[in-house]
Amino acid sequence: MSRGCSGNLQDATREKLRKLNSLRGREVLPGEFWDVVAVTAADESQREAYELQIREKVERKELPLGAQYKVFSDPPGCKIGNGGSTLYALQQLNDICGKALSELRIILIHAGGFSQRLPSASALGKIFMPLPLGEPIYQMLELKLAMYVDFPSNMKPGVLVTCADDVELYSIPEEQSVRFDKPGFTALAHPSPLSVGTTHGVFVLDPRDRRPSLEMENASCLRFLHKPSVDRMRDSGAVCRERGGFLSMSDGEFVYTDSTYYMDFNAAKLLLNLLNELGPLSCEIDAYGDFLQALGPKATIEYTKNTSNVTKEEASLVEVRQKIFHLLRGTPLNVVLLNNSKFYHMGTASEFLFHLTEDGAFRSELGLLPSAFSVNVGGSVSGCCVVHSVLAPSCCVGAGSVVEHSRLEAGASVGGGSIVSSCWVSSGLSVPAGAFMHTLCVNHREQVGFVTVFFGIKDDLKRSVASPAYLGELQLFGFSLAKCLSRWGMENESLGFSGDAASCSLWSARLFPVCSEQRSSFSASLGMLQAVLSGSASPAPRDAALMSMQDCLQRKNLEEMLKLKRRLRRDIQQAQLGI
Repeated sequence: MSRGCSGNLQDATREKLRKLNSLRGREVLPGEFWDVVAVTAADESQREAYELQIREKVERKELPLGAQYKVFSDPPGCKIGNGGSTLYALQQLNDICGKALSELRIILIHAGGFSQRLPSASALGKIFMPLPLGEPIYQMLELKLAMYVDFPSNMKPGVLVTCADDVELYSIPEEQSVRFDKPGFTALAHPSPLSVGTTHGVFVLDPRDRRPSLEMENASCLRFLHKPSVDRMRDSGAVCRERGGFLSMSDGEFVYTDSTYYMDFNAAKLLLNLLNELGPLSCEIDAYGDFLQALGPKATIEYTKNTSNVTKEEASLVEVRQKIFHLLRGTPLNVVLLNNSKFYHMGTASEFLFHLTEDGAFRSELGLLPSAFSVNVGGSVSGCCVVHSVLAPSCCVGAGSVVEHSRLEAGASVGGGSIVSSCWVSSGLSVPAGAFMHTLCVNHREQVGFVTVFFGIKDDLKRSVASPAYLGELQLFGFSLAKCLSRWGMENESLGFSGDAASCSLWSARLFPVCSEQRSSFSASLGMLQAVLSGSASPAPRDAALMSMQDCLQRKNLEEMLKLKRRLRRDIQQAQLGI
């Protein structure tokens, strides 16, 4: 991207942030902001957690006032995907709003799921991840609202569908605006290398609409491809050639990939009818692959039988897809080509670290700070990110690390490329490089307990084996889990797992001791991790109950976790005032 394009992107992003800042904490005028901000949750427990946090944010005047903030949980039972969440959210909105729904401008943010690739966001939700930006500091919720702050005044009633863990930045000419005023669906499209297209949705455009020399252009989409191969992109006519202007692909070829889309009220009504027809869902539906592939004049039914991108195939999936196809067939798919735009994903630990500490373009475009709403962050912390934390002056945080919602006492240090979240690190303790450490409050034996989980940043928490007999195949910090157990004086057979007995993973392994207070919890888990890395023995605390990350979420004490954050906020504010 040229310096001029990058400058446009930065200026446009800062202006969106300025606009949201002007709305935070005040009553918005009709048409100035969303009528409804709806967030999805995986279950009732997550819904309650989200509602409580949103309520606190409104009370602290961190969000625009006057809009309705709603959280909708998926029904109990099988996973239904973000497409199923969309259908159930629309149904609940219809039950609440009735006929008034047809007049509302709604943003629907998919935030369900348990964030297994970024566990620091599992308990409180990835939509509430703190960012080193704004005063008071932004969370992902505010950033999403800021990036779309211009949309409500330029759209007809309908629903904008987006995800909680990605960020889209774009610039357009001052005299233009992104408009959502056409019938059917309208999607944002970003020029991307073909390699990116294989993991995203790709738009096949009418050749007459391809004008990448303009900063923004409206186009019609012939069909939508979901995670296609490069050969399929070429065969379908999705590949475009660069002709100067705003694009600078290394090989001159690119495709337009998806991010966020809008549906007008009539399209939303079609989906409401679909849920009535389907009844309770028994399979996962993708809000992108299963809805958008049915749209456009060249859409065909063949995709409904392609289950290569499905994590768990249910018997009803093909039938449900075909019903979606027949219901939506003929509905227009319009595309807004944002030729000066970027798409960032923040859903994994590695992505989170990279974008907040190393990605110079992302940090400059958003104006991210190395430290935000924190105390005593001095010269010994460079190339890192510290948010909502209290550090003693003698602390050291290595480059590429993120410290959030934590306290570090005198002489504590954090190695490079690590995440320390919601922890109390006692004097002199050292967190190894490449470590993930996160403390959760849990309900244990009718009391509040603390559990500090630890993993390697690159560990695969989703990988599972069929039984404890295969523990050697699970890797913790580069060591087999069986070897780790031997360092802690545990037998393979004694290790318990939560959840499905036929699916043993780091996520469900009961490895982490429950302690009576935050500091001792961190120290106990750090000792176990250091034993693995040093090859020494360090048994878990005697008689301590052991929990898995999965257990912690099921038994989380949300009130206590938020109370700790409030205490941190109070201490930071008092330090800033010199009290």
